[in-house]
Amino acid sequence: QVQLVESGGGLVQAGGSLRLSCAASGRTFSSYTMGWFRQAPGKEREFVAAMSWSSSSPIYSDSVKGRFTISRDNAKNTVYLQMNSLKPEDTAVYYCAAVRTYYASRNFHEYDYWGQGTQVTVSS
Repeated sequence: QVQLVESGGGLVQAGGSLRLSCAASGRTFSSYTMGWFRQAPGKEREFVAAMSWSSSSPIYSDSVKGRFTISRDNAKNTVYLQMNSLKPEDTAVYYCAAVRTYYASRNFHEYDYWGQGTQVTVSS
């Protein structure tokens, strides 16, 4: 089993930056693909970014590409989401997710473990 805990959410003005962290428990963090998803009020869960354990090749949604950067530090069992040039439409609860696979995935149905989420609010 893997437990995930997100942190770093908060209130930021449009154009600002925020860095989210996801701390993972367990002894096999390096073998998991890690992903970030978000869910805004009244909307379904949306893919944001993901990184595989093997190549660490990142993938992003079109809406955040060029603005967000996913990274991981396996020694610290932590994955990060650096969010720059934030927009009001980025406002959502952000969730960290994990799955033991070789490939990064955009599909939330493929992820087995989820954190409880951290709120990100971008004011205009």
